[in-house]
Amino acid sequence: MLNADGAPASWLPLSIISWKDAIGYMTLEKATVLEWHDDWIVRSQRWSTRVPAVMILNEYQKRKTSVRFAKHNVFLRDGYVCQYCSESVTKGSATLDHVLPVSHGGKTTFENTVTACSKCNALKGNNKKIVPKIKPHKPSYFELVDKRRKMKWDYQHPSWVNYLE
Repeated sequence: MLNADGAPASWLPLSIISWKDAIGYMTLEKATVLEWHDDWIVRSQRWSTRVPAVMILNEYQKRKTSVRFAKHNVFLRDGYVCQYCSESVTKGSATLDHVLPVSHGGKTTFENTVTACSKCNALKGNNKKIVPKIKPHKPSYFELVDKRRKMKWDYQHPSWVNYLE
């Protein structure tokens, strides 16, 4: 789903809606279809349509620019790099580490959590003397969007390439 300005309605997470919601936006004339799935048709007793692949809202929706704490946002802030050994990690191998362990009064906040590989996280354990190379901070929405835009996209439809790059 694209906002009325042609940019994704949301970058964090990317504004992907279900096919049912897409049909709803289309029938209520809240969005215009830009691209269709060629091989996906939904039917009712009296009506059938191809499923939209890309839509643009008819009216601009103000973006939310607040950043909520989430493991994915910490990984994104840190660029999927272990903050102890500087090795790259994947979504599946990344772990969230508390700089000041919870057992020592540490909180689960942006300022106290970093991305860690499983090896470094296990080695650090409950040790509060081991610290990351870069002090963690709360990222801005625009910092996270910039980092997300530079990452590889998983295109669920070929036409998305025209709208995400």
